[in-house]
Amino acid sequence: MNILSRFLAVCAAMLFLFALCACSEENADSLSRVKEAKEISFAMSGGYPPFNFYNSDNQLVGFDVDVAREVAKRLGVGFKPVTTEWSGIIEGLRAGAYDGILGSMAVTEQRLKVVNFSAPYYYSGAQLMIKKDAPYKTTAQLKGKVLGVVTGTTFAEDAAKLGANDVKLYKDDTQTLMELDSGVVDGVITDRVVGVTAMNTGKFDIAMLGSPLRSEDIAVAFRKGDDTLLHKVNEILAAMHEDNTLSGLSRKWLKTDITVQ
Repeated sequence: MNILSRFLAVCAAMLFLFALCACSEENADSLSRVKEAKEISFAMSGGYPPFNFYNSDNQLVGFDVDVAREVAKRLGVGFKPVTTEWSGIIEGLRAGAYDGILGSMAVTEQRLKVVNFSAPYYYSGAQLMIKKDAPYKTTAQLKGKVLGVVTGTTFAEDAAKLGANDVKLYKDDTQTLMELDSGVVDGVITDRVVGVTAMNTGKFDIAMLGSPLRSEDIAVAFRKGDDTLLHKVNEILAAMHEDNTLSGLSRKWLKTDITVQ
């Protein structure tokens, strides 16, 4: 091998090592990015009581909000909430508009193709809600009817499986339940706890129809490659399960513990 060939070989080796280091730094950057910023931003819809919603004082409150705040505290950083429409929340995450989604997002195979999820921080199910005086006795009787769901949720698939004639999409569940209460739609599919909470407020003349259509694991979503941040949040969530912080927050907001299967 002549001098020029040796020189080129050394350069190629150095470039390869540099690329490996750059990739390693990129994968390890997510946790240090949050630490250096001294805050972590979590997105949610802001229209999903009792998980995340604006109260009468226009303050963002709820189970998700308290969980996010506690995660940030244990990370040693501030908590920056971001409210955004659910229909574009994953694209916002992938574009870097926030660090994660902590807003009652269910883990699905489709979503796992574009984002990574933490371990579940609670468990729930899809529930069909109807008007209290509706004639329906079984979920099968909603075939051919009009159902309302929030845009971008997994509940649209449930509506299709029930054979809905029309599936109307809404910004949040405040709108879906108002439309159900006013008779615009025949039924609404939402999270079971959301439905029960809405019933208990006395603001809506609605009722649950049957048992949950299916169960869901609810977790925190992160960008692909943000592995160090994901692993750290998983450690924090495990500790919050272990010391009963999550169950305490669940009882505070929901009057029951939905953090265990």
